[in-house]
Amino acid sequence: MERRRGGLRAIAAEIPRIAGAALGKRGFGEAQLVTQWDAVIGSELAAKLAPERLSFTRGERKNGTLRLRVASAFATEAQHLEPVLIERINAFFGYGAVARLVLVQGPAPHAATATPPPRPLSAAEQGVIDARVAGIRDPELRDALARLGTAVASARRN
Repeated sequence: MERRRGGLRAIAAEIPRIAGAALGKRGFGEAQLVTQWDAVIGSELAAKLAPERLSFTRGERKNGTLRLRVASAFATEAQHLEPVLIERINAFFGYGAVARLVLVQGPAPHAATATPPPRPLSAAEQGVIDARVAGIRDPELRDALARLGTAVASARRN
């Protein structure tokens, strides 16, 4: 049985422990590669490429093969960027973890995460938010809560 730990911890520090088992089945023993993918290869490339599986020869943890999902329109360019991508990934790990990439064409990795733009608030909705925060003395807190209320109200679809 796992012993409980007291105190607050950053969620990013706990991701490997929480998701490690599930990601390990897909070859991602180092869960940080998935959770920090944007930082590893850059946000522009991360929008077109997503890691699917990292596999090694039995008993080895180097010179592995990283399987990437790539948007079909970007596949040819991704092939030409393979040395750069491998260099960035290995720099992240700090050793030669990846020797080659396997590109699997499919829908863009982040296509489904696009959110619709927020709708504008009516005067009545904005009045309700302004009335709720009017009694707050601290101007920074009042402004922050007003922005939060506006974001929440504009995210609701009627």
